[in-house]
Amino acid sequence: MLRKAAISALRRNASNTSISGQARGLMTYVPSPGDARRQTVTLIPGDGIGPEVTGAVTRIVEALGAPIQWERFDDFGGLDSNGKPVTTVPKEVLDSIRRNQVCLKGTLFTPLSKTTATESLNVQMRKNLDSHINLVHGFSLKGLPPGVIRHQDIDIVVIRENTEGEYSGLEHEVVPDVIESLKVITSVKSRRTAEYAFGYAYLNNRKRVTAVHKANIMKMSDGLFLKEFREVAKQYPMIESSEIIVDNTCMQLVGKPEQFDVLVTPNLYGNLVANVVAGLCGGAGVVPGANVGDNVAIFEQGARHVGKDIAGKGIANPLATLLSTSMMFRHLNLPDFSDRLENATLAVVQSGDTSLLTPDLKGTGTTATFTNAVIKQLEKKSKGRYD
Repeated sequence: MLRKAAISALRRNASNTSISGQARGLMTYVPSPGDARRQTVTLIPGDGIGPEVTGAVTRIVEALGAPIQWERFDDFGGLDSNGKPVTTVPKEVLDSIRRNQVCLKGTLFTPLSKTTATESLNVQMRKNLDSHINLVHGFSLKGLPPGVIRHQDIDIVVIRENTEGEYSGLEHEVVPDVIESLKVITSVKSRRTAEYAFGYAYLNNRKRVTAVHKANIMKMSDGLFLKEFREVAKQYPMIESSEIIVDNTCMQLVGKPEQFDVLVTPNLYGNLVANVVAGLCGGAGVVPGANVGDNVAIFEQGARHVGKDIAGKGIANPLATLLSTSMMFRHLNLPDFSDRLENATLAVVQSGDTSLLTPDLKGTGTTATFTNAVIKQLEKKSKGRYD
């Protein structure tokens, strides 16, 4: 039953993981009646560089002619109009995402202070909507300037439990100067995470799923996560399963990342591992990601960095958000728009013209030069082929 449910959900949610820019297959896409209708997507530009990179997306989506209309929340961020921290996600934002079922967002900034809640706005959103799976896809892009990446054969998907563990938000002061923070692991949430990971691997022709853990120390909590992982693995004999301790995972990622395929993790480990993967692939501006639940999907950068230090300078890299949008199109049953956006974006990255790339990719360009170049590629494709 669980396997059937996972496969059913994943047929709706799984993204195309192709990074080769190859042409689509010979067989045509057969839409259901009504698939060409204009769909409404919730848009949360967020904080820091969020408005700049989502602004690039909206320009390119318009140029692409995709059947998308945005329900925007430009005023929602980590600070209100008076500069005070926003401590809760507005009801109208949550209602919009539930109604539209799909959202594109920038990262929300939560200032650290004694007056803020223990849960960030991003965590609150994930818990309120039960978007219990975080998926980050890291890969080596060909054609980047020397020094941006050190490994040429990375193709890793990190699947992270998104609502419990160390992010449970249960902290208190036992006695003065002694803080206790509770890590909560449940069999239900561990199992559905493992189900998603194996279902994703099955539907995307992945060969191996590896559980990341620290059960040698946290024998009960991480031990429960491993127990559920092993039970689910039995239902997928065609997929290799393995286990690795989280500290060894980080070391192996830095030295031999090509050995990994799909990594499935509890909450905190997934955050750490996904950011290591992002760093190996060129940084926060490169890897796409999504938060997926039974009835919602929220697409954003795979590495959630606000980028306050470069906000407003016009040099934010929109690549990760554009690739996340390509994933979103596939989720919305718009495969041709997904392919066209992915191919045009990667054509710019792989052109060898560093004047088009942002400084994080060792380029001399800006957000605008990258965006304009993608639009130019889309215009060329309408007349023939990408450069």
